[in-house]
Amino acid sequence: MRDQFLNRGSSKDVDFVVVGDALALAQSAAKLLRAGKVVVYPNFGTAQFTWNGWQIEFVQARTESYRSESRKPTVVPGSLRDDQLRRDFTINAMAIGVNRESWGDLLDPFDGLADLDDRILRTPLEPVDTFSDDPLRILRAIRFASQLDFEIEPESLEGMKATAERLRILSPERVQNELLKILESPIPSVGLGLMFRSGAMEVLIPEVSALAGVDEVEGHLHKDNFWHTLEVVDNCARQSEYVWLRMAALLHDIGKPPTKKFMKGTGWTFHGHEYLGGKMAKKLFRRLSLPLDQRMDYVVKLIQMSSRPIAVVSDSATDSAIRRLLFDAGPDIEDLMTLCSSDITTKNPQKKSRYLKNYEHVKAKMAELEARDHLRNWQPPIDGTQLMEWFDLPPGALIGQMKSAVREAILDGIIPNTFDDAKAFATAWAAEHGIASRS
Repeated sequence: MRDQFLNRGSSKDVDFVVVGDALALAQSAAKLLRAGKVVVYPNFGTAQFTWNGWQIEFVQARTESYRSESRKPTVVPGSLRDDQLRRDFTINAMAIGVNRESWGDLLDPFDGLADLDDRILRTPLEPVDTFSDDPLRILRAIRFASQLDFEIEPESLEGMKATAERLRILSPERVQNELLKILESPIPSVGLGLMFRSGAMEVLIPEVSALAGVDEVEGHLHKDNFWHTLEVVDNCARQSEYVWLRMAALLHDIGKPPTKKFMKGTGWTFHGHEYLGGKMAKKLFRRLSLPLDQRMDYVVKLIQMSSRPIAVVSDSATDSAIRRLLFDAGPDIEDLMTLCSSDITTKNPQKKSRYLKNYEHVKAKMAELEARDHLRNWQPPIDGTQLMEWFDLPPGALIGQMKSAVREAILDGIIPNTFDDAKAFATAWAAEHGIASRS
């Protein structure tokens, strides 16, 4: 209903609210339509089946009551108004009549259509009651505002603040599902900012909430890293739809609060925040049941490498530094550069122009070295098995040292990235260490 009024495309999902026996009506409808098997959920008075690609659900009109420790309701039959009252927002409490006497009528007791026109999110009940009953509605409000570009009306926002602590009863899977949808929004900072203002961020992602605020010592201030972070996420979102890059942007500075120090004569420092931030991100992934696979590794990698391109720029973009950056970043180098360029949020146009020019210079050097040395997904042209065979050595630390020496020589530009040059270097290194070659 809501999406139809918003012209957000057609849907093949239809929900019928039934005052009476919804399960019996579902069985009769399925028989009449010669549809497939009817799936029944008797505890909730719902049944559904598929017909010609349509997902059709029948729901018994009901009222719900909640226990303080759970968001799973106790359900009892009710009137149509009872059913509409239990909805999260007025824009989701509208219905179209399908009885003879009300066929085609809009049943909108809480002015949901007006709120839809005004792009307002408002609860049918008192906001505190709505959000306390089911705190997932707090995240849904934030997600709808972010996805649909809606405003949350002031009383509802206050209700969200008053009940934010109730978010602790949500399962991690529910939280991460809503968080990812917020990050996938066209302008993620809308939802992320609402998470902060409603108190949801402090409850669910305190590592990010801790970025907020500015300290001052001896007249030295640092920037508010929370609102800076939201700018970085939006900058990334303009360049990529990949949600895990946006996640890396959201978490890239979470190591700053615990590493923040003021050093006389220097000012504020955050030494080692990238490394610590990566470790914190792993804990956050586990807590929110986010995937503990290559997606987590990707986010951690980008966080821990997030200052590397800046270091390369300040190092006058030497070939050696860029080779190491390419080697360490591997296939994620473009996303790393996107993150780091997105991190430039200065409002000084001269500074911003200078920083971006530096990045363009580094990217040009990277392209030149990549074309010449083929360092993307690179492995040294010789391996441990060959070294053991050439020098009659067993597996062990010595083979590892020899491989590292060859790799470092290539990355430092001492030898070209070729098999013959790598073998010659290994032979010379072995001779220096008193190891004879078999050939």
